[in-house]
Amino acid sequence: MESKPAERPHAVVIPCPFQSHIKANLKLAKLLHHKGFFITFVNTEFNHKRLLRSRGSGSLDGSPDFRFETIPDGLPPSETDASQDRLSVGKAVLTNFLTPFLDLIGKLNSSLCSRVPPVTCIVSDGFMPFTIKAAEELRLPVVVSFTMSACGVMAFKQLRALVEKGLIPLKGESYLDTAIDWIPGMKDIRLKDFPLAQRIDPDDFEVYFTVESVECTVKALAIVVHTFDALEPDVLDGLSSIFRRVHAIGPYQLLLNQIQEDSSESVGYNLWKEESECLQWLDTKEPNSVLYVNFGSVIFVTEEQLVEFAMGLADSKHPFLWIIRPDLVIGDSATLPAELAAETQNRSFIASWCPQEEVLNHPSVGGFLTHSGWNSTIESLSAGVPMICWPFFGDQQMNCRYSCNEWGVGMEIDNKVKREEVEKLVRDLMEGEKGKKMKGRAMDWKRLAEEASEPTGSSSINLEKLVSELLQSN
Repeated sequence: MESKPAERPHAVVIPCPFQSHIKANLKLAKLLHHKGFFITFVNTEFNHKRLLRSRGSGSLDGSPDFRFETIPDGLPPSETDASQDRLSVGKAVLTNFLTPFLDLIGKLNSSLCSRVPPVTCIVSDGFMPFTIKAAEELRLPVVVSFTMSACGVMAFKQLRALVEKGLIPLKGESYLDTAIDWIPGMKDIRLKDFPLAQRIDPDDFEVYFTVESVECTVKALAIVVHTFDALEPDVLDGLSSIFRRVHAIGPYQLLLNQIQEDSSESVGYNLWKEESECLQWLDTKEPNSVLYVNFGSVIFVTEEQLVEFAMGLADSKHPFLWIIRPDLVIGDSATLPAELAAETQNRSFIASWCPQEEVLNHPSVGGFLTHSGWNSTIESLSAGVPMICWPFFGDQQMNCRYSCNEWGVGMEIDNKVKREEVEKLVRDLMEGEKGKKMKGRAMDWKRLAEEASEPTGSSSINLEKLVSELLQSN
């Protein structure tokens, strides 16, 4: 029988089963692969099939030392090309994932996988709490990867305290502007900036799930935060007083750009098929003239909100590229007003999905109307593109607060979206004085992000520290 390769570190990387988490964790896995780790990347069967449909049947072949495995989520079948219900997935994570995950690691460590070295560590998404228990059972080190900002991690970490202080569940709308001034490394924060702050049910499952997930991560060997030191120094210091080791490693894509060649380079991230034709359309536009609009992979909007955005974009008279996922509109297909096409002929492009980082780095893109998800925010900062922020849930409110108040690159749009406000903010961003200042700040952050990602930069050094800790922990 063929013997196993000697002593190569083997990381099993498992994301929370949603698009943004898969994308960020896959990039972290590629960075670890480049540092010499054998990688097993674990998706749910549902998301594995979606990736194969969007990327092609051979797209996850990877390389002999960058492999993809699956575990079942235990959920009933759902629409094949849409995001699964967040609540159902959360419940499944707590009840269905531990046993198949342990079985998978047992299979990887068995003699049946002769070309696979023994698993030496787990790199787990921060919202997969069962992995902490699995690591304890298997006596393996576990690193928790948070696919969000430091301010987002801190916001989630403080949920338990907010519940204990009686601020969640919410007693009334008037409490949302309550100043929260006791959190390490944070200032000028309000209750409304925290995830789940508007919940009114004392038995809310998402509050319970989030507190369960984040609280158990203190047992991890280290946590990785997808950010860079210069962007969030105070909050990172605050996190370092709570967690054993905190590594700010990011932006992932800029770190990957430093790698000349890697066999995992061709592995893609998107669960929807990308429409790259939008890049050719952008080629026909003037520099900094196009507004890019994308509300991410799990946000749903109402038909009324869609129409208000559509007419506001039309009335702004600026060119725009708008990503409208097939499942974007609640309970319906996205039907745009008939007058939109007539109003915006030659200055609009509608696509169902796109290669976002290529779009944001295209010279013609001058602004980004976003839901303030962290992948979108850090990709926008990396590209030097200012934002209009329309946050929904999770860490998005805190990302929006920091984008607008701390980093000077964003302006917030009211949740009750009206076409007149859309038009005004687009004009302010694309042609106003405030927009020019925000563009300047965004370019400053782009430069600092690039510096952090250089071989001697803070994120590269932090990645080396993480690798060293993982190698020494065995």
